[in-house]
Amino acid sequence: MPQNITLLGATGSIGHSTLQVIAKHPQNYRIFALSAYRQADKLIALCQQYRPQYAVLVAADASQRQALQAQIPETQLLIGEQALVEIAQAPEVDTVMAAIVGAAGLVPTLAAAQAGKRVLLANKEALVMAGELFMHTCQQHQAQLLPIDSEHNAIFQCLPPNYQAHTLQDLGIEKILLTASGGPFRTYSAQALLEVTPEQALAHPNWSMGPKISIDSATLMNKGLELIEACWLFTTTPEYIQVVIHPQSVIHSMVAYRDGSVLAQLGQADMRTPIAHALAWPKRIDAGVKALDWWQMGALEFAAPDTERFPCLALAQAAFQAGGCHPAHLNAANEEAVSAFLQGQIGFTQIAQTVDAVLQQIPNTGAHTLETILAQDQQARRYARQVIAKW
Repeated sequence: MPQNITLLGATGSIGHSTLQVIAKHPQNYRIFALSAYRQADKLIALCQQYRPQYAVLVAADASQRQALQAQIPETQLLIGEQALVEIAQAPEVDTVMAAIVGAAGLVPTLAAAQAGKRVLLANKEALVMAGELFMHTCQQHQAQLLPIDSEHNAIFQCLPPNYQAHTLQDLGIEKILLTASGGPFRTYSAQALLEVTPEQALAHPNWSMGPKISIDSATLMNKGLELIEACWLFTTTPEYIQVVIHPQSVIHSMVAYRDGSVLAQLGQADMRTPIAHALAWPKRIDAGVKALDWWQMGALEFAAPDTERFPCLALAQAAFQAGGCHPAHLNAANEEAVSAFLQGQIGFTQIAQTVDAVLQQIPNTGAHTLETILAQDQQARRYARQVIAKW
């Protein structure tokens, strides 16, 4: 019997790749619900193709609903943020692909965990903002959490099957090696970074990603958020995680063991691989990804990250170590700064400067409830907008 899948964030790049994998295995997976924020035309087209039972368009109003519903008579169209929670927690759903980008994905992803679903986590912000709360919720409700980010999925594949029951030290693990492409500006001087445009920053050399993640990759904030995510996923601290710049993006991450062994997961720079791995785990299915060509691959390079030119990585590490709501402050300030950069309001290097200013200005507090975290997220955004207005 096919698994019922709710896909949160169906019109983004992860959503597109997920649907491609599912389309290859209609006997194993069925789309139960799809969501989008405001891209109504794309959502309607996907509903016409996949015929889910439900669809959610978050940024729509009641006046639009009737006309849109008429185009998809086999699918019930819901509107608003609460509808995301409903399709994440529906009793019929087996698996939730959490692919909404940014803080907007936290509430429905947490709702899926509260319902004890198998959660395929592509929304790193759920753990960045609310790591302790989210992991506790998964344990309390026996939700199965599988990482979709290529780096975390690679680490997952390189760890022993029973790693959750032990500390990494007990398993003989010395380091988690988190790889990063370095983005399009890894060879730029500090002076050259001052002149970077949004168009340049959106042109990632290896991966096809949405605007927000592309900018985060260029600033190395994406790696900082992934470092925080890895700490929660694998119950460790930044001291046991080493970021490695690997421009070719062939090795997606590694785990170094005490006996000198280093296990690495290699593959094409294609998100269908980790998606297929998590969908079928512990089995393997065809992802539609071509095999590596060993003779054409060429040399693999590695380097240490430069946190002076790319300070976002160090800011993320410091935010995690501070604990409380500081990671949520970091994420909120970054989202506001990236949006301002994409709109031409600030320069590339001012993204990190904005985040740093917010972390220095806003008092830290505990992150024990969802209400507190969301309130702190909004407070950090207000601070960030004030900082941006002064640049």
